[in-house]
Amino acid sequence: MSGGRGEQSSEESSSDQLTRNWHELLQELRVMQTGVQILTGFLLTIPFTDKFSSLDDRQRTIYLCVLVGSVVTTSLIVAPASFHRVLFRQQQRSWLVKAANVSARVGLAGLAIVSSAVVLLVFDVVVGTTAALIASGSVLVLFVGLWLVIPMVARQSSS
Repeated sequence: MSGGRGEQSSEESSSDQLTRNWHELLQELRVMQTGVQILTGFLLTIPFTDKFSSLDDRQRTIYLCVLVGSVVTTSLIVAPASFHRVLFRQQQRSWLVKAANVSARVGLAGLAIVSSAVVLLVFDVVVGTTAALIASGSVLVLFVGLWLVIPMVARQSSS
């Protein structure tokens, strides 16, 4: 039996471990993909609303940065599927797992940043800049706490 995620058991071959890791990464990417695609779709509709014309230049800049960030995040999260398709049956599973891991990690960071930036934009439009900065910062702290600090604490306590 495996001692933990990503670890190899004495009964698991390197090939089996790579396959298992690949499947675990794909499951994680599916979860992230849904969220970022919904967010990107939502962002794409905003310029076509009546309220968009009332945004000031700073808010439009924030919007455009958030939109680009969301599209970049989408590309990072979908990239492993493209890697796999291009390298299908090329005996590149080890590279695929490593590249997908990097892509997933950077995609998670992008999703946290884009999500907190969306909160910044919405709060700025609805209640003002000070509340927007507080809300956005709080959301970013939440993401960092849940997605980074808690797992790192768990890793420390298990070693």
